Amino acid sequence: MTKTKWAIDVSHSEVAFSVKHMMISKVKGSFNQFDASIEADPADLTTADITFTIDVASIDTRSEDRDNHLRSADFFDVETYPTLTVKSKSIKKTGDDEYALTGDVTLHGVTREETFQITFEGEAKDPWGNDKAGFSGSGKVKRSDYGLTWNTALETGGVLVGDQIALNFEIQAVKQA
Repeated sequence: MTKTKWAIDVSHSEVAFSVKHMMISKVKGSFNQFDASIEADPADLTTADITFTIDVASIDTRSEDRDNHLRSADFFDVETYPTLTVKSKSIKKTGDDEYALTGDVTLHGVTREETFQITFEGEAKDPWGNDKAGFSGSGKVKRSDYGLTWNTALETGGVLVGDQIALNFEIQAVKQA
């Protein structure tokens, strides 16, 4: 198969995250607005070109006050840095339908190389004749690496917000004509 263009089917896709809270539990959330430029052969992602963009202001942790604080200059500063982007640099096959995608992540004005684990979940035709492909992915980043350092010390020791962020992606893409 050759590389073709794919678009994200946002209604069947998700970008989620979790972070340690108070050293005892995890807060989970998602970004509700995202897009990608994808040129790929889903059966062999090693040649894919992917640029993934997330609208950081679309953060949703099910708490309006917390979401507004995360949008503020204490965290994402969405007025100055409205997007998070991932641009693939290399994709290596690590197993059956399993890949390691290494790319440049740009967040809060900082660009760093990160690696994410990607699984090709398969291809199918939907009831309207559209070719669809499914992918899932995960990775971890340290928020302090991107200048996101706001925190509060707890009187019992530790901090309010963990440094490591777990990211999870569930993507359904539709082949473009």
